[in-house]
Amino acid sequence: MQIQDLPFPDPGVPDARSGPRFLWWLFRNQLSGQLTSLAWGLLHFASVASLPFCVGTAVQAAVDRSGGRLALAGGLLALACAGNAVGDTFLHRAAITNWITAAARVQQLLARKAAVLGAALTRRVAAGEVVAVSTGDVEKIGWFVEALSRFTAAAVTIVLVCVGLVVYQPALGVVVAVGLPVLAVAVLPLLPRATRRADVQREKAGRATELASDTVAGLRVLRGIGGEDLFLDRYRRASQEVRHAAVRSARMWSLIAAIQVLLPGLLLIGVVGYGVHLARQGRIEVGELVTVYSSVMLLTYPLRHFEEIAMAYSFSKPSARRAARVLALERATDTAGSRAAETLSGDLYDPETGLLAPAGRLTAVVCGDPDAAGRLAERLGGHAAQAGTSVLLGGVPLDELPLDCARQAVLVQDKDPVLLSGTLRELLDVPASGQVDPRAALDAAQCADVLAALVQGSLDVRDAMDARLTERGRSLSGGQRQRLALARSLVTDPEVLVLDEPTSAVDSHTEARIAQGVRDLRAGRTTVVFTSSPLLLDRADRVVFLHEGTVVAVGGHRDLVHTEPRYRAVVTRETEDEVLHDDGRDTLLHRLDKLEEIEETA
Repeated sequence: MQIQDLPFPDPGVPDARSGPRFLWWLFRNQLSGQLTSLAWGLLHFASVASLPFCVGTAVQAAVDRSGGRLALAGGLLALACAGNAVGDTFLHRAAITNWITAAARVQQLLARKAAVLGAALTRRVAAGEVVAVSTGDVEKIGWFVEALSRFTAAAVTIVLVCVGLVVYQPALGVVVAVGLPVLAVAVLPLLPRATRRADVQREKAGRATELASDTVAGLRVLRGIGGEDLFLDRYRRASQEVRHAAVRSARMWSLIAAIQVLLPGLLLIGVVGYGVHLARQGRIEVGELVTVYSSVMLLTYPLRHFEEIAMAYSFSKPSARRAARVLALERATDTAGSRAAETLSGDLYDPETGLLAPAGRLTAVVCGDPDAAGRLAERLGGHAAQAGTSVLLGGVPLDELPLDCARQAVLVQDKDPVLLSGTLRELLDVPASGQVDPRAALDAAQCADVLAALVQGSLDVRDAMDARLTERGRSLSGGQRQRLALARSLVTDPEVLVLDEPTSAVDSHTEARIAQGVRDLRAGRTTVVFTSSPLLLDRADRVVFLHEGTVVAVGGHRDLVHTEPRYRAVVTRETEDEVLHDDGRDTLLHRLDKLEEIEETA
C-alpha cells in the first residue's frame, strides 16, 4: 500500500482485545511495508557498520605500504558510502509510508466505528476521548508501528557486527560483544517510571484541553455571570500542572538519553585502553585497533534505536489501549444486516414501548423523562444503546437491514445537534431525496433572521448561503443553531424523521410558526416529534403519551388534556396539588386560552 492509494478499500477487522494485540495486528497488516523497510534498513545499517572495516583495512594497508590493498579498501569504502546513501534514502521513504498508512488505517477504523455506533458512541465513550484517539494517539500508534522495522534492522546489524568482531579480532571482539547487550538493556529499569510520568503528563494535558474547550463553549454564559477570571485562573493552574508534569517527564527521558551517551562512551574508552595494551604487546595490528574502535563508535547510532523503540512503545501503548477500547464497542442490536437492502415505508412501531407512528402522519410523543425520550428517539433510528427488540418500519426490523439502508430510512435529530463549520450551502449539502428545496426548508424552520445575521456578520457576502458558520455555530444563539439544524434535517427528507425537542430554545411565536411549517413541508411523510410544547402538540395528527416507558394514552392534544391528568401535568407543568384539585383545570383552561391567543397572533 502506497500513500497515493489511501484510503484503504477495507481497513480490516482489528484485534481490539488489548493495546499490544492491536499494535501487533497493525504490524501484521503492514507486513509487506515492514519487510521493505527492514530490507532498506539492513542495507543502510550494514553499510554504516562496514565503514570501520574499510577504514581499518586502509590504515593497515598504509602501514604495510600495500598499494593494492589500499585501492581495494578505497573501492569498498566508496561502495559502503553509496549503500549508506541509497539505504538511508529509501529507508526514510518506507518508514514514512508505514507511519502514514498505519495512522490512516486507525483513523479509518475509528471513523467506521463512529458511523456504525452513531449517537450511542458518545454515550459509552467521552467525545473528548474519541477526538484524542483520532488525533494525537493515531500519530503515536503510527510512530511505533513504523519504528519497529527500523529497530529490527538495527538489532540485526548489531548482532552481525558483534559476531564479525569476534571473528575478526577475538580479544577485543569479546569485550564489544559483552558490552553492547549491556548498553542495550541498561535503560530498561527506567522505562516504567518514564512511562508513568508520560501518562501523567498526557492526562493533565487532556484535562487542560477539556477545560479550555468547555470555557470557549460557555464563554457567552461566563461573560454574563462574570466568570471569565475564575475560569481563566482554573485554566492557568491546569496549564501549570501540565508544564510541571512535562518537565518531570522530560527529565526522565533526558536521563535515559544521557545514559545512552555515557555508557557507549565508557565502553569506547575501555576498548581503546585495552586495545592499546594489546597493540603494545604486539597481539593486534594498528588497523585492527582502528577497526574495532570505529565499530564501537559507529554502533552508538543503531543503539539509539533501542531508546527510540522503548520511547515509542511507552507512548503508543496507552494510545493503542484507548483506540482498542473504542474499536471494541459494538452496536447493542446489530444483527449484521441479515436482510437484503430495500426501500422501506409504512408504520413505525416500537414493540418495547408500544409506540406506533402511522405512515405519512405527524405523531407527537410526550414523555415525562427527557432522558428516556432521548433514548427512545435513538431506538427509533436504530441507535439503541442497550440490547432489545428491534423497531419495525413497515413490519421489517430495522436491525436486520444493512446499516446504510436503515440510516437512509430513518433520520434522528437529537436535542443537541451539531453544526459543522463551513458555509451555509455546505451545511445543507447533505444526502437528500432532492424533493425539498433548501430555501423551503429554511423558511419552514423560520430561519429568516438567522440568514440576515449571517450576512451581517460576514464580509463581502450578499447571498446568505455563502456565509460561513464558525465552529459548532458558536457565533449563533441556541435557538438559531437549533433552527438551522432543523432545516438541515428537513432538506434530507427521509422516509421517517424523528425530532427530539426541536424547538426547546425558541420563543412561543416562532415555535408556532415552526410547528405549522414542519407540518406543511412534511405532509405525506412520517414525522415523530418528542416534545411537551402545547404549540407543537396541538398541530400533531396524533399524540402519544408514555408513562414509565409504556404508551398509556393516545389521542388529540386537547382530548388528552381533559382526560389524562398525568399528561396534563407534563404538558402544563402542574404541581401534584393542581392535578388533584378542580382548580387545576381552571388554571389549565386559562393557559389554553393564552396559547390560542399566541397562535392567532402567529
